[in-house]
Amino acid sequence: MKEMDVALPQFSLFTREVCERIHNASLEILRKTGVRFFSQEALDLLRKSDAVLIDGDLVKFQPGIVEWALAQAPSRVPLCGRGSAEVVAPLEGRTCCFGTGSDTLTYLDPRTDQIRTWTKADVIDCYHVADALPEIQFCMSSGIPSDSKYNTYRTQFALMLENTTKPIVFVCDDKADCEANIAMAAAAAGGMEALRLNPNLLLYSEPSSPLRQSTTATEKLLLMAETGLPVVHAPGVLMGGTVPVTLAGALALCNAEILSAIVIHQLKRPGAPFVYGPSICPMDMRTSICVYESPERVLQATACAEMGRYYGLPNWGLAGAANSCVFDEQAVAEATFSIFGALISGNNLTHDVGMLDSGTTFSPELVVFSDEAIAMCRQFMAGMVIDSESLALDVIDQVGPGGNFLDADHTVANFRRMWMPTMFNRMPGHQWKAEGSKRSGQLIKEKTISIMETHKPAPLPSAAYDEIERILKTS
Repeated sequence: MKEMDVALPQFSLFTREVCERIHNASLEILRKTGVRFFSQEALDLLRKSDAVLIDGDLVKFQPGIVEWALAQAPSRVPLCGRGSAEVVAPLEGRTCCFGTGSDTLTYLDPRTDQIRTWTKADVIDCYHVADALPEIQFCMSSGIPSDSKYNTYRTQFALMLENTTKPIVFVCDDKADCEANIAMAAAAAGGMEALRLNPNLLLYSEPSSPLRQSTTATEKLLLMAETGLPVVHAPGVLMGGTVPVTLAGALALCNAEILSAIVIHQLKRPGAPFVYGPSICPMDMRTSICVYESPERVLQATACAEMGRYYGLPNWGLAGAANSCVFDEQAVAEATFSIFGALISGNNLTHDVGMLDSGTTFSPELVVFSDEAIAMCRQFMAGMVIDSESLALDVIDQVGPGGNFLDADHTVANFRRMWMPTMFNRMPGHQWKAEGSKRSGQLIKEKTISIMETHKPAPLPSAAYDEIERILKTS
């Protein structure tokens, strides 16, 4: 053993041979079945390549063009803080960065415990929560406000820029929305070149499974390639609905869709940053709902992380969500299981923290809980240091049989390495009762509301506010 070593938890789902089998299955789908593209720009790019166009919009791919495209895309995507060169979310290797979810229809209000439609004030509250929590590395839109004065997607993005300094993963309706959001981000970054060097945004778009690339999604994908800004083009699918019900079949189909997107993305601008990974969820055959958290869903996220590393691409994942309709014991169990799964799998860009009820409701309390759960699981993933200091042979010899280590200098120097919760209770029963017998849910609610009422994100430069308002007014 080396003088200094760290024993890390080890987990692997696929061997390289299994990754190659999935890859080859996807290549066969692309060669034999093909993908329909509805964007004229994408079709024009493909006509100039080795792809084969059939019946106007059906495209079939030879393996060589797929392999070429994969070789162009970078293996690392740095996401920076707003107006900063500091990398907040390094998408590389097995690094796992967590963020909230987007565009839920309803809001679980921590002040009233009522589920209702969103307002702008609600989404601002949730952006403050994301901005304040140390284990949340990026922010998504959380919900759709019902009182937007301007275009909803542009309003969401503007509010995120104003209310968090963390990187933003955004969704939008069409290319025009995407252009507007990029312009607002450039205003906050100090210009387009500064934004490209220090990106604080990433677009989330989707194909229309199975095996279709819509005009709007493709136009957004190609715009991000043109600007050199990062994108994840991630199939969001239902096993047994829009993809095969089997784990391997669903992965092979989604992988084929992603590979077809990488081809046109890299044809547009070789070397443009691309994040790999679908969101593959089971469909509950009793209710037909999308199951956000289940063993199969977490297993698929693990498989996607493995395939992303096989391709040398940063990968996309999902965790910290729940099928439960409210923030309760079920939500806590499901969120914790998926968070641990994401960390041990190495999902780089892990979204949807805080989502409930099949992704239709958002709970800021679940985000606050998840922040604690992520910290706890990260401590496990940090592993065990094994060196002369940690083996403590001299200390053991000094204390000897029957002694104690409480007042040893070694204990004083090292006990802070142990993880300490900020909300989970470790008090003995009598002390817990003396301090009010508060259950974890009450403490989480209090912390959530306190952040909403007191946290003040760093402001934008005044000139950026003016430019953002101008862009919004043109929508």
